[in-house]
Amino acid sequence: MLAASGKLDRRELVRALLQDRGDMAVVAGLGAPAWDVTAVGDHPLNLPLWGGMGGAAMVGLGLALAQPARRVLVITGDGEMLMGIGSLATIAVQAPANLAILVQDNEHYGETGMQETATRHGVDLAAMAAGAGIRHTMTVREAAELPALIDALRRGPGPVFAVAKVDAGNLPLVLPPREGALLQARMREAILGPGAALE
Repeated sequence: MLAASGKLDRRELVRALLQDRGDMAVVAGLGAPAWDVTAVGDHPLNLPLWGGMGGAAMVGLGLALAQPARRVLVITGDGEMLMGIGSLATIAVQAPANLAILVQDNEHYGETGMQETATRHGVDLAAMAAGAGIRHTMTVREAAELPALIDALRRGPGPVFAVAKVDAGNLPLVLPPREGALLQARMREAILGPGAALE
């Protein structure tokens, strides 16, 4: 599961994480996280964000609060998490037990030209989450740490906040449907049942 750089392969990480996912809902931040989740397989319980940079964690929080019996996983990038860093305080205060957040940290803004993010210069997102009050945080760099990461994200008491240091290489794009209304409606129907999208 390591790339040639020695860092984690982000797409293989997502594949392992979503294998046998059951009824877990997944919010994917714009860019690489959305492409990676879609590469594993388009699914009605996926909500890939095409825009709204910085909003993935808050969308996940809203979904987790609305569906407390369902595991909700947010997969986002370091650039987007830095933009929405204030969401960590709200997530810590609300403390939904069913919410997990994975930041795929490649230390770059992949969608705008591969400029370095602050994490490239020592900013520690897991420490920031812990400082906000999220009790279950971790940073993963090695393949040997992946079983514990996957278990925490899928089953650990939430909110869980994890950072995976991933390779910055470009991977082939696998695009989800573009229509936001369609994505929202199909997830609503998958969660609430047939006809729910029309209510």
